[in-house]
Amino acid sequence: MGLFDFLKKDNTTSSILTTDNGLPGPTYLADYTEHIAGAKKVYPFEWRRKLISTAGNSKFKIKYYGQRLHAMCDILIVRTDFAPALVVAKDIVSGQEILLFDGCKNGFNPMFCDEFTSEQITNRPLDNWYIDRNKNDSFEIILSAYYQIDFDDESEGFLEDVDENGFIELVDQSKVEFEKAKRNAFDVFQIVAITEKGRKIEVLAEELA
Repeated sequence: MGLFDFLKKDNTTSSILTTDNGLPGPTYLADYTEHIAGAKKVYPFEWRRKLISTAGNSKFKIKYYGQRLHAMCDILIVRTDFAPALVVAKDIVSGQEILLFDGCKNGFNPMFCDEFTSEQITNRPLDNWYIDRNKNDSFEIILSAYYQIDFDDESEGFLEDVDENGFIELVDQSKVEFEKAKRNAFDVFQIVAITEKGRKIEVLAEELA
C-alpha cells in the first residue's frame, strides 16, 4: 500500500475526542507517553500519544540517523541507502533520551520480513539534530502507530506459528511473546513535532508493511 493510502481498513474516525481507544501501543514507549485530551481524527486502529519523559517534561530535541526528504513545506527523516532511520528524543531539561523509532527493529516488516546485517543495525550514528525551516529545535512530540494487520485472524497464519509458551519467532530467529509482537508490529509509524507557536511538523512517516 502507498504511504498516503494506508488508511485502507476504515476511513472513519472516532467521535470520541480522546486517544484512549483501547489500543495498548508499542511496548517500548509504554512508560513515556500520555493520552491527549481533545484529540481529533483518531482512527479506530490508531494508537496516538504525547511523549513525556520520566521527569514529566514534554519538550524535546530530536536526534537521528537518516537523511532528510523535502515533502511539501516540511522535511521528513527517511532511511539512507545504507540502513533504515533511527530516531531518539532528548529531554531538554533532564537530558533523558527516549527511543522513538528504530527502522531495523520496530514495525511489521523489520520484525517479520526484512533482514539487516549487524553493521546496519549498529553503525547508525545519531549525528544529526532535527531543526525545522524556522530554526526551531525544541518540540512537543506526538506519536502515532497504526495497526491494520489482524494477528488473531486465523487466515493471516500467525496463530499457527505461536508455540506452546506463547512465543512467536521473528525474521532474525529470535523469539518474542506473541502479545508483545502484536504491539510492536505496527504497519505505519508517524512522528509529529509541535513548535512553541503550535505549528505541527511531520518529522517521520514510515510505511512498515
